[in-house]
Amino acid sequence: MTKLFNKITGKDKYRIPELVRMQIIEKACKQVSRGVFFSTIIIITSFLPVFLLTGQEGKLFHPLAYTKTFIMVVDALLVVTLAPVLITFFMKGRFRPETANPVNRLLERVYEPVIRGCIKWRKTTIAVNIIALAISIPLLLSLGREFMPPLDEGSLLFMPVTLPDVSNSEVKRILQVQDKIIKTVPEVKNVLGKAGRANTATDNSPISMIETIILLKPQAEWRPGITKNDIINELNNKLQIPGVTNGWTQPIINRINMLSTGIRTDVGVKVYGQNLDTIYAFAETIKKQLQGIDGIKDLYVEPITGGKYIDIHIKRDEISRYGLSVDDVNRVIEIALGGMKLTTTVEGRQRFSVNARFGQDFRNNLTALKRLQVQTMNYGPVPLEAVADVTIAEGPPMINSENAMLRGTVLFNVRERDLGSTVTEAREKLNAMISKLPKGYYLEWSGQYENLIRSERTLKLILPVVLLIIFISMYFAFNSAREAFLSLITIPFALIGGAYMIWIWDVNLSVAVAVGFIALFGLAVETGIVMVIYLNDAMQQLVARKGNSREVITRDDLREYVIAGAAKRLRPKIMTVCVSLFALVPILWSHGVGSDVMKPIVLPMVGGVLTSATHILLVTPLIFLMAKEYELRKHGKIDVLEAKH
Repeated sequence: MTKLFNKITGKDKYRIPELVRMQIIEKACKQVSRGVFFSTIIIITSFLPVFLLTGQEGKLFHPLAYTKTFIMVVDALLVVTLAPVLITFFMKGRFRPETANPVNRLLERVYEPVIRGCIKWRKTTIAVNIIALAISIPLLLSLGREFMPPLDEGSLLFMPVTLPDVSNSEVKRILQVQDKIIKTVPEVKNVLGKAGRANTATDNSPISMIETIILLKPQAEWRPGITKNDIINELNNKLQIPGVTNGWTQPIINRINMLSTGIRTDVGVKVYGQNLDTIYAFAETIKKQLQGIDGIKDLYVEPITGGKYIDIHIKRDEISRYGLSVDDVNRVIEIALGGMKLTTTVEGRQRFSVNARFGQDFRNNLTALKRLQVQTMNYGPVPLEAVADVTIAEGPPMINSENAMLRGTVLFNVRERDLGSTVTEAREKLNAMISKLPKGYYLEWSGQYENLIRSERTLKLILPVVLLIIFISMYFAFNSAREAFLSLITIPFALIGGAYMIWIWDVNLSVAVAVGFIALFGLAVETGIVMVIYLNDAMQQLVARKGNSREVITRDDLREYVIAGAAKRLRPKIMTVCVSLFALVPILWSHGVGSDVMKPIVLPMVGGVLTSATHILLVTPLIFLMAKEYELRKHGKIDVLEAKH
């Protein structure tokens, strides 16, 4: 366009005739709109595999995928319909050539010597990129693994467990003592605890389980340098009570874990079998092996034994002497302990049963139970111990079953280490210890680790599908497998920046990071398509000026036109990169609820956009030039792709 202006007028400003202006706009739109349209389609299609995610990750990222897909579909339509019309309305008046723009001049002045140096030292340039890519792969493999980034809910859930046979009065005392201790920490705003189950059929918590919600003050009011983990460690040290095993989590994630996996901690080892005593023995053995592994906290075996039961065995010889039957004795026991329904009261639309049983003083200890009076026909009242043996026996406080098998569980949380490596080390240690379980017994890992394995299996299927979809879309954009591959190789180099950014910010690999990489692939290809369009445009100008054969085109001609195609349209390429960065970078400094999940998504996109842009600006022209030199040397001419609908 600059050469056209100078050829027509020789001036920096020129008012273009209306017919010429419309022709220029039409030609420019035909040249760019196809690539921009297909780059938008690629961004859409590369994100479609996110819809294949299931479970918690699917529920979390499906709204993001729907929102982005609908926006990009509308954007793709506007690129080829509304955008050209708006250009005809707004691009009027006197026009300046690109060289008149100071920003463009500065960019070209910096970029052109760099691209010439890269072309001159082509082997070194390619080697540096390959080395950087080779370093990023082990860097990624060295990162920790987790299912999802931990979401800071702004509160804590303290879930200690005491002995199964704890009394109501004792657990109430423990609860009050714990609440007073927790309130002494300056960062704690409010404390509310409960013991046992709530008034709902879905809560099966025993009286030995305490749940205390701790609301924290805003982080600005915390002591300098203290973190949430520091608060948990301080509280945990203060709350060391004999007979009580502490557990720490957050209210929302705890409910999600319990509903989805049946495990109230991050990880659980489920032991299935036929006998409760054998299951408990295996669970205790597993606990001993897991102790001392770095990252495992709040290790606890769900009690299978230890519950206290009152056994009343009726003496049949004695009841026959007193003229009693088994039903007579059982009726007294039922009335005294369980209560007997007398009547039903109706209050409006509500009905309540009225029960009667002995007072607390007559049934609160074993001696009182033995003295319960059983009325006889001929001998008057006799104590219960005269016609029955009343003893206390141990048994399971709660029987858990799953898949029609009895189940015991070893529970633990993971803190100060990533989930993946912690469980991997634990599994290796258990596999070395337990070579073979008895017939009918087996182990199963559950909790967040169960979700991690499922999501990794899904992502291993998704990522190849993403790359295939991108390649097919680029093939339709260029009608050339070679050009599609040329743009596709920007994706591995986009991985470099994403890997380094994740490593610098010390973020573990998770589903959120994988979604960020999936989004990055589409962004990286978009800039590459714009570059390839302008490089092909430069080849069209070369062929139009000198012809298309090895006799008229030299290597110097190819080099100069590739540099011109890369440098003379530098501003739209930089603008494409900057638009993405300006939208993403502010998230890196965001705070508050939700930023913990957003940052792992954004980090690979920011780093990948930077390295992919560098690769596209410096390496893509070099590879394009080498491909054209090969075509000219082998076929005697170069392949020229025309940008048209």
